[in-house]
Amino acid sequence: MPIAATTAITAVKAKAGRLRSVWSIWSVTAWLMLALAGLALAPLAWAQDAAALRARQSELGAALADSAFGRPLVLESVQQGDRLSGEIHAVIAQSFAVAAAALQSHQAWCDILMLHLNVKHCLALGTGADRRLEIAIGRKHDQPVADAFALSLGYRILVSQPDYLALRLEAAEGPLGTRDFRIGLELTPLPSGGSFLRLNYAYRYGLAARLALQGYLATLGRDKVGFSIVGRAADGSPIYIEGLRGAVERNTLRYYLAVEAYLGALALPAAQRPERRLQAWFDATERHARQLHELDRDDYLAMKRRELARLPAGSAAAN
Repeated sequence: MPIAATTAITAVKAKAGRLRSVWSIWSVTAWLMLALAGLALAPLAWAQDAAALRARQSELGAALADSAFGRPLVLESVQQGDRLSGEIHAVIAQSFAVAAAALQSHQAWCDILMLHLNVKHCLALGTGADRRLEIAIGRKHDQPVADAFALSLGYRILVSQPDYLALRLEAAEGPLGTRDFRIGLELTPLPSGGSFLRLNYAYRYGLAARLALQGYLATLGRDKVGFSIVGRAADGSPIYIEGLRGAVERNTLRYYLAVEAYLGALALPAAQRPERRLQAWFDATERHARQLHELDRDDYLAMKRRELARLPAGSAAAN
């Protein structure tokens, strides 16, 4: 075979391998839908105030009370054209005062995102309207930051009121032709003393991302499923959604569990929080091992400890 052709083929194979490894972010995804028996969801339609968010809680009352997750949590997903989104509504134990104060720090979101398998590095930078997170996303295994994809996420507090918080992380462009990436969170207090939370994860994908996904789902991801039940087998066991919506559901729950792990460690001394978050996040994902298991516990903890240790001194995730 001519050298030029061999070189071209090698380059294509290398690119394909890179695409597959990156899709372990976007589907194995890095960045998060009408999944549960007809529940209506308007993607990225923000409640905009506490009353509207509590109305959503009322609409989801039966689903929250009878959740397959064994607690008041509803996971929905939507695919519309080239847009994917996943959304969680849940009752959390933390009071609104505690949770809202913590989550309004953009440094807190580095602590949260660093729990995810595919987030290899995170810096919270800027002040005021220029606040942003500079992150690196890569494989689920150890990877030098220089080999990961850089993504800059703008951070905006949309509304901050005594009974309502809405914030968003967003990027116009992402790896592999993805765009309009958003993570959004809304929070309002409950009479019980806890809070009602909405987490939304959405992005658009282009040709490169679609090709990467197809390659991933045909190989490493061929046995992956989400959480929405789309049927029953002959023995009555659930048949879970697969493909794009299965992928976005997995990552939406991963990010929600990261928020939960972050909030759950706040009562500890600062030096003890990073380890508690890692342990709590892994334990929470293993409760859904059919969908979320990727690494053994020791491998995950060792990898994340190394990633946290290489963050600059003084960064949120290192303290």
